[in-house]
Amino acid sequence: MSAFEENKTLVEANGLQFPVQIEGDGPAVLLLHGFPDSHRLWRNQVPALVEAGYQVIVPDLRGFGDAPKPEGAENYRIPLVIRDVIGILDALQIEKVKLIGHDFGAATAWGLTAYNPKRVEKLAVLSVGHPRSPGRASLRQRELSWYMLYFQFEGVAEEWLRADNWQGLRDFMRHRADVEDYIADLARPGALTAGLNWYRGNLKPSLPLQPAGEFPAINCPVLGIWSDGDNYLLEDGLKRSGEVVQGPWRYEKIEGATHWLMVDRPDETNCLLLDFLAEK
Repeated sequence: MSAFEENKTLVEANGLQFPVQIEGDGPAVLLLHGFPDSHRLWRNQVPALVEAGYQVIVPDLRGFGDAPKPEGAENYRIPLVIRDVIGILDALQIEKVKLIGHDFGAATAWGLTAYNPKRVEKLAVLSVGHPRSPGRASLRQRELSWYMLYFQFEGVAEEWLRADNWQGLRDFMRHRADVEDYIADLARPGALTAGLNWYRGNLKPSLPLQPAGEFPAINCPVLGIWSDGDNYLLEDGLKRSGEVVQGPWRYEKIEGATHWLMVDRPDETNCLLLDFLAEK
């Protein structure tokens, strides 16, 4: 077991107990993962952040890793996840953080920052753009997002991903070298359905037909990082987020990395994050 794993703490929040990795001392940096990840996604960022003088907070979000996996897609709505995260910060007596999120963790980070601005000093989002970004609704992006619709089919999606020794998941993840780790995690009872419930609870097919609700302005500094090998999200969705962010905006692109840029290009990702976090 690594020192990182040994520092796991169970934190009660929103009526559930979440495993949280806590490393280092100094200003708090909160890292939020997405699908189908856990706290391990950030294994290459945590040491760099700690060395730079930060306290790093890395939870497993509900449905993933060792976190609780309540039944029902309604239990994976992002507003509920935001309450989890705020509850974790409250339990740890952390008033304000520098927030970093990827994938669904980025979507959660956008919402947390918008609705709880006093809790976020800076925001860094990887891969996923602002909910109101003009670049999110193109036909090409909808084509790339085919899986979001397929994942709505309860039972069918699970069977496809698991069939023939998880061939569907292997194909979906483009046969990443670490796919066996994902399979081992998702093979645990209830884990696959819990992960898919993030899509079922937040990305219903009727969503594009619904009127856009209010989304509070984001006034803190924001960094967006996209990778040119992302098979799921186009650049415009994140790059054009600067058109709707009210605070200071910075955009960076990492070349030669997949959707999991923090794993594929850890040194470059770390340099960008550390530079942004240190900016006055």
